Amino acid sequence: MLRCADDSIYTGITTDIRRRVEEHNSGRSGAAYTRSRRPVELIYQENCDSRANASRREYQIRKLGRDEKRRLAGANRIKISVP
Repeated sequence: MLRCADDSIYTGITTDIRRRVEEHNSGRSGAAYTRSRRPVELIYQENCDSRANASRREYQIRKLGRDEKRRLAGANRIKISVP
């Protein structure tokens, strides 16, 4: 999950988290949603064993309310340096 500059939360899947966050922040191939909400900050990630499982989990997370997403991210605070 990414926190956008407007404090909204974006959820997506990728095989390379560092590359994808950089793409969102550079505007090269980030999602249209994040293009006008830069910079974005990685606030939560999960690893899945397949793309299908990642898509299912993304769907579950997208259905959560804003407060539930914030709790999920806060309870599982990550430390990752993304250029």
